[in-house]
Amino acid sequence: MDKIEKIFANNQQWVTEKLAIDADYFENLGKGQNPEFLYIGCSDSRVTAEELMGVQPGEVFVHRNIANMVISIDLNVMSVLNYAVRHLNVNHIIVCGHYACGGVKAAMQSADLGILNPWLRNIRDVYRLHKDELNAITEEEKRYDRLIELNVQEQCVNLIKTAAVQQAHIERGLMVHGWVFDVHTGKLIDLKIDFPHILQDIMEIYKLV
Repeated sequence: MDKIEKIFANNQQWVTEKLAIDADYFENLGKGQNPEFLYIGCSDSRVTAEELMGVQPGEVFVHRNIANMVISIDLNVMSVLNYAVRHLNVNHIIVCGHYACGGVKAAMQSADLGILNPWLRNIRDVYRLHKDELNAITEEEKRYDRLIELNVQEQCVNLIKTAAVQQAHIERGLMVHGWVFDVHTGKLIDLKIDFPHILQDIMEIYKLV
C-alpha cells in the first residue's frame, strides 16, 4: 500500500470509529459550525492545531502560514480573521508559535530566499523592535526561542490593531491569546500576554472603533 492509499485507508478507519461512537456524528457535523476559537498557527508539519489542543472537528477555526504571521496586507489571514470574528462570532483568538520554528530561523540567516524574503522580513522587524533584549542573549538557540515568543506577541498586537477585533472586544469581550508549542515536550505554553494592557497602550495610535 502506497502512502496515498494509506491515507484513504486511515480515513475509512476514522469514519468507522466515529460512527461506532455516534451514528449521527457526520450528519450533525454537516449542520454547520459554531467554533469558540480562531487558531492562527504555523504551517509546520509537526504542529497540528486540533491534535495538540485535543479538540474535535467544528470546535476550532484554523488558519496556518509560515511562522504564524498576522500581516495587515495579507488578504488570506485578514479574510479568515474577519470571517471568524464577524460571522462565526468566535470569542477567543489564539496565535500559536512553536519552538524550533524554521521560518523564524530562516528570517535570521543572511541568505536570499527569493519569494520568502518579503514574508520573512516581518520577522526581522520583530527582531528590530526587540533587538536589545535579543542581543543580550548569548546562546543562539535560546535567542531563537525568545524571538519565537516575541513574534507571537507582536502578531497578537497586529490582531489588536484591527477594527474587527476591537469591535468584538467592546461588544462581547473577545480576547487574544499568545501561546507557544514546545515540540520537544509536547506542551502548550501560555505566554500570558496582557491583552487589556496592550489594547490600552496602542489605542492612541490604532483605535479604529
